[in-house]
Amino acid sequence: MRVQCIHAHFDDFEFVAAGTFESLRRRFASAFQAEIVVCTDGKAGHHFRTREETGKLRLEEQGKSAELGKYQFRALKLPDGTTPREGCIQVNGPFLAALWKSIRDFRPDYIFSPPLPAETLAGVHVDHWAVAEAVRKVAYLINVPHAFTPEYPADEKFSTPCKTPVILNVHDSYMTGTNAYDLAVDVEEVFPLIAEMTWCHQSQIVEWLPWIGRHDMPVPQSIEEWKKLLKKRFIKRNYEVAVASDRIYEYFTVTAWGEVPLLQTLLTDFPMLSQKVSNLEKLEQKLKKWQGH
Repeated sequence: MRVQCIHAHFDDFEFVAAGTFESLRRRFASAFQAEIVVCTDGKAGHHFRTREETGKLRLEEQGKSAELGKYQFRALKLPDGTTPREGCIQVNGPFLAALWKSIRDFRPDYIFSPPLPAETLAGVHVDHWAVAEAVRKVAYLINVPHAFTPEYPADEKFSTPCKTPVILNVHDSYMTGTNAYDLAVDVEEVFPLIAEMTWCHQSQIVEWLPWIGRHDMPVPQSIEEWKKLLKKRFIKRNYEVAVASDRIYEYFTVTAWGEVPLLQTLLTDFPMLSQKVSNLEKLEQKLKKWQGH
């Protein structure tokens, strides 16, 4: 299995899908490969470090997380070699081209991306929204080999197919009040690793997040303190999606942006799904409707 998480920022992946990726790794061993694509330069979002210092530090922190999580890390590059600025992603030709190339290079079976808001009253993060919109828009073009050959020249007389992956949306804490889910993955067993991977992002959880006040959290003084704060964050997410449990879950929504899967395929590929918490009956009806059954 090959899985790819495409997200806006350094540390986004660890809070929404790291447990699922690790659970898959433990079940499929060497047959599992993962790549994380970060679509911004990481230079904003700090209050006492310079932009250049912040960007360099976030890159180093993501590298440490990648070592722990044993995943490939790709900092997205536009065709001109630059990376989009935080807060300034434009869903345009160059950005779609860069996503198209990163997906075709890795050839994932599954893509995990941010969701699009279902209603206008939902809060959003501009970068999350832009990445979600771009993944949705580029999905059909994944198996169109000439779509972006002006940006990435190739032999246009010889093309090989590139399978369109299943695209799942992750939970987005910036969209309070409109998050939904089809699949719930129980990641209680791998929570210690999630805590270690998130703890790599010191400039976020020790410096930036407490200062900005987004998550109403004190400054953690140790990884043990951080584990307690992180568990509270996961439990708060449970209650947001109406799951009355103290266990740690990651939540995903199946989209029709890419390949529409069979329910049995999802159950086979994600054996650690919580069938008790997942909305499988509703999901099966949705998938059959999309498949014209």
